[in-house]
Amino acid sequence: MHPLRLLVVTLLIVTVNLLFPGAAHASPAVQYTNPIAAQRADPHIFRHTDGYFYFTATAPEYDRIVLRRATTIQGLATAPETVIWRRHASGEMGAHIWAPEIHFINGKWYVYFAAGRADDVWRIRMYVLESSSANPLTGAWTERGRITTPWDTFSLDATTFAVNGVRYLLWAQQEPGIATNSNLYIARMGANPWTITGATTRLTVPALAWETRGYKVAEGPSVLQRNGRLFLTYSASATDANYCLGLLTAAATANPLQAGSWTKSPNPVFATNATTSQYGPGHNSFTVSEDGQSDLLVYHDRSYRDISGDPLNDPNRRTRVQKVYYRADGTPDFGIPIPDGLTPARLISYDTPGAAVRHWDFRARLETNVTPLADSQFRLVAGLSGSGTVSLESTNYPGYYLRHRNHEAWVQQRDGTTLFNADASFIRRTGLTGSGTISLESANFPGYFLRHRAGQVWVEQNDGSATFRNNASFTLE
Repeated sequence: MHPLRLLVVTLLIVTVNLLFPGAAHASPAVQYTNPIAAQRADPHIFRHTDGYFYFTATAPEYDRIVLRRATTIQGLATAPETVIWRRHASGEMGAHIWAPEIHFINGKWYVYFAAGRADDVWRIRMYVLESSSANPLTGAWTERGRITTPWDTFSLDATTFAVNGVRYLLWAQQEPGIATNSNLYIARMGANPWTITGATTRLTVPALAWETRGYKVAEGPSVLQRNGRLFLTYSASATDANYCLGLLTAAATANPLQAGSWTKSPNPVFATNATTSQYGPGHNSFTVSEDGQSDLLVYHDRSYRDISGDPLNDPNRRTRVQKVYYRADGTPDFGIPIPDGLTPARLISYDTPGAAVRHWDFRARLETNVTPLADSQFRLVAGLSGSGTVSLESTNYPGYYLRHRNHEAWVQQRDGTTLFNADASFIRRTGLTGSGTISLESANFPGYFLRHRAGQVWVEQNDGSATFRNNASFTLE
């Protein structure tokens, strides 16, 4: 290439990266296959500096604490599982072994869990195990005993987080004088990871309609620290299809021990979705993707609504993961519990940073700040027209696919015809703008690509212009 031309191209690339930083540095798509684990509730995944993800959860027999590890989230699905501790045959820690969480604090491993007595299974309290081994699956564990709180009452779901150099304990407990099953509390950690010190603060009491279906519950707290704020999710209502996630928010600079630092969202932020066949999502934790670029919501739910008998006796809560997205104001958007199978992604425009392909009244368009989020989420699945192609299935309308009709892009229900299959199939190409993006070429109209124009999405012939290339290039988020 002539030196002058090379300089011009270089300047153009630099200009594009400056004008469209989202295109140059977009977060890559995070894709997994759900569920990650069958019959594993209250899941907790911890990413350690040794390169492993550690996974523990409630086993439906309520009699043991299990642990597995893998170098990838998906690898946890098939990783060998080790029993690191079993319930006592009598007395304390003899029943209802619930909601273990694994943390690495000051060079040692800790597992927080709840347990009842063998002779009084509902006398549930919080306990801690400790291990100094590098590999917690093979090392010995020491019982550090019960976490003492201000009241000797039903308590569970201990978790811990640190902010501004201070470590805190969060948990759920039944407080004398308050007619609820459990409320959320916070206290500063003391001299060790199983002791609290100083004042205990009640953060929230379940009082809203969606927090009190079946039972008055606030439990399963978990903290996500992002964008200068603390986002505290918690689970509410009975453990059937009514189970859902609520949210408390505080500034990262505020004192988390002050109840006034926290604001409760008036509606659940994650709930049952019959369209995607996901019921009772809850008791979540947070982890990060393998590349460290995306926050992941880890939670359990069921694939059916109706349960015979006590939901706690139904073993089929499963562990699932999906990406957390963020709104323009920095708050998390959890979307809806996505369908089973491959997790979806968003098509983000190369030349309009932050703008995603979404459907509105089933017409495809390009838009920023999409609400609801699921309108812009698509599963990239094997093409309906056969080998070598991909199709984009709607997340909130399973069985509906992005297709072109008279070169307009729509999201429509698959009708089984050869024409529909062809219209809804694309060849995934390296982006017309180059590496780091993708372009989707029509399977039945070679040389025609998915592109945006005037706010709408079309399938049109590549005219070779820079405008077309930019309009027809996307990143997967």
